[in-house]
Amino acid sequence: MIQTPQEFIAGVRAAKLVAIVRGTSSSAATAAALALLEEGFRYVEVAMTTPQAADVIAAVRADAPPGVQVGAGTVLSIQDLKDVEAAGAQFIVTPALADSIHEAVRRGLPVLAGALTPSDVHEGMQRGASMIKLFPAFIGGPRYIKALLDPFPQVHLVAVGGVGVDEAVGYWDAGAAAVGPGSPLVGDAASSGGDLDAMRSRARDYVRRAANHARHAG
Repeated sequence: MIQTPQEFIAGVRAAKLVAIVRGTSSSAATAAALALLEEGFRYVEVAMTTPQAADVIAAVRADAPPGVQVGAGTVLSIQDLKDVEAAGAQFIVTPALADSIHEAVRRGLPVLAGALTPSDVHEGMQRGASMIKLFPAFIGGPRYIKALLDPFPQVHLVAVGGVGVDEAVGYWDAGAAAVGPGSPLVGDAASSGGDLDAMRSRARDYVRRAANHARHAG
């Protein structure tokens, strides 16, 4: 089931996490994405730079536990969008203000649109994005998130880029709706011979900290 934009926003805000799987092996990426879902992540994106990414998305959708959302990342072109939609992607993520945004919105897919500057954030919302992926977040850190939310209090920002588990709380405290860990979470697990057990341990840590933050914030 594809969530409405409102459901997507509420779900991501509640989860506080969107995992990013970007690998060099389609089979390893599939295993990594499924393991993250098993460890409690509710939103996982598979980057289009992963070999056979559409096949990975389809495989993860087929075996995913109920109630989770499997998306596609680095969706830049209309053809990318058509490919991942056919594979069953339930949301798309872009690294920039890509051509795919308008069409995804028209097709009813929630969009997490990549942006960095205030002008980018405004343009992304004008194009109909459900949420804005602030990328790369490490350039400005939590203080930049807080500064952007002053003129854009209605925007739901997701911090992506270099967000390790120890940095996540700072972004949440600054007002980020969620964080999108990639390599700090997945490590080498999406590559052939990668350490899946180590990734599972990191995943449990992220999920635990997100739950703790939600409890204390509430």
